[in-house]
Amino acid sequence: MDPRNKWNSKYKNRLNDFEQKAPNVRLTAQSNYLQGGTALDLACGLGVNSLWLATLGYQVQAVDISDVAINYVKEQAEKEQLFVEAKLCDLSDWHNLNVKENSLDLIVITYYLDRTIFPYLKSSIKEDGYLFMETFYMSPQKDRQTVSDQFKLRSKELLSEFGDWQVLFYEEHEQEGRQTIFVRKS
Repeated sequence: MDPRNKWNSKYKNRLNDFEQKAPNVRLTAQSNYLQGGTALDLACGLGVNSLWLATLGYQVQAVDISDVAINYVKEQAEKEQLFVEAKLCDLSDWHNLNVKENSLDLIVITYYLDRTIFPYLKSSIKEDGYLFMETFYMSPQKDRQTVSDQFKLRSKELLSEFGDWQVLFYEEHEQEGRQTIFVRKS
């Protein structure tokens, strides 16, 4: 099954028993830093982070490979009268996003990993802009995870990748098998 069909199927199933989810709790914990501007939510899924960011005054570009997810985000943004531009995009071809250098105040990525886009992320964020990223990592307790190792970070990988930025929050949670970072470009 190709990636678009795979994610469309997953999101159709999630919408069948979907209660409005809350945004990522580690992202919302950084709300004192989040003062509005331009934001990009990569692999946005059903858009809960995008919609929340829009309530903080961000003009959000929400991007995902699934047209099921993107249509849902568009409907919710319209219903709630929020500025969220939801776009269908295969992130393996992220050049189609046409994001200019130093143009974004914030990029959010949750549970998506493509290391080849790290340079793009770094160049797209304005000086004093932020990056929030959370995804799976190779936890010592990885036997609980069903995600392929190619989609998992190595221990402290995000610290290493963004170590020249100001690290405002970092966590490796072994039981959940996730790594989270919130950094400011300086």
